[in-house]
Amino acid sequence: MIERTAGAVWNGGIQDGSGTVRVGSGTFEERYSFSTRFGGEQGTNPEELIGAAHAACFSMALSGILGAQKLVPERISTRARVEVEKGKDGFTIQRIHLSTRGVVPGLDAERFRELAEEAKATCPVSRALAGVGEISLETELLESDAPRPVSDPGMLM
Repeated sequence: MIERTAGAVWNGGIQDGSGTVRVGSGTFEERYSFSTRFGGEQGTNPEELIGAAHAACFSMALSGILGAQKLVPERISTRARVEVEKGKDGFTIQRIHLSTRGVVPGLDAERFRELAEEAKATCPVSRALAGVGEISLETELLESDAPRPVSDPGMLM
């Protein structure tokens, strides 16, 4: 069994307090607050961290699935958009939209989409988030020598 840890400390009330979230390895530590979560203040929030975990897990799962097909990706870049809505019972993550771009020599766009759907269904974070109303997927297969898009700073390609 593999075990990973992370933790958070919260100080004060919900609206005027703040906290720090840290991964167990110590490689990431960031402040969070009501304003970083629901306003525009700089810092992180739980939904952003869920999105990062989902994008990372999905990208690795897709790489593994491609490898099983004897395909080696040059690059897989995934962005997760986590949507939170307030309902009568409080806030809920209603949707997560994964948008992935890949450079995979020897693969066509249709097959890339099929394998990405498999990764979405089987990555451990997708499975953990099964209670989310909808997890959608958008794919784009790029040519190896295609210029890297720079218009979307949320994408790492």
